[in-house]
Amino acid sequence: MATLLHRLSRVLRHGWRSRTLPSQLRGAALERLTQKVAQSEQAHSGQVRLCLEGGLPPSYLWRGARARERAVTLFGKLRIWDTEHNNGVLIYLLLADRAVEIVADRGVARCVAPQQWERVVASMAERLKSGEFEQALNCAIDEVSALLQQHFPASERLVDGLGNELPDAPVIRP
Repeated sequence: MATLLHRLSRVLRHGWRSRTLPSQLRGAALERLTQKVAQSEQAHSGQVRLCLEGGLPPSYLWRGARARERAVTLFGKLRIWDTEHNNGVLIYLLLADRAVEIVADRGVARCVAPQQWERVVASMAERLKSGEFEQALNCAIDEVSALLQQHFPASERLVDGLGNELPDAPVIRP
């Protein structure tokens, strides 16, 4: 019975949450996040994508899927894996669960240990608990950017003549 109630509660939370973004993540905040990603990519050759999703689709909920599965799926759908140096990173925020996932392409995964991503996620989760959505995303962008700058400096992008390979604006999925 508890499992059924838990599942029903989760479905309702995700259904309600998928209709709206928090006020802290609308309008000007989205523009600031877009600018933050663009600015961060000047310091490295990596590509950073933000994806904000209110709630999981029903098919994910009914089978008990978690944020990680959805983040990996969106990493592929958004073609983050399709960068010249395999150095794309997705920062995924599932608002209904206040869950954060970071998915890094294989080029980045070879250089950055999973524990480093876990620290970024933990730092972000603390801010999310207190409702600091924009600040959490800004800090995550800064921390991801620092790791990319360490392993994929901007000079590589200039030498290869690569431009911005992925859009900088956050992906909003209702």
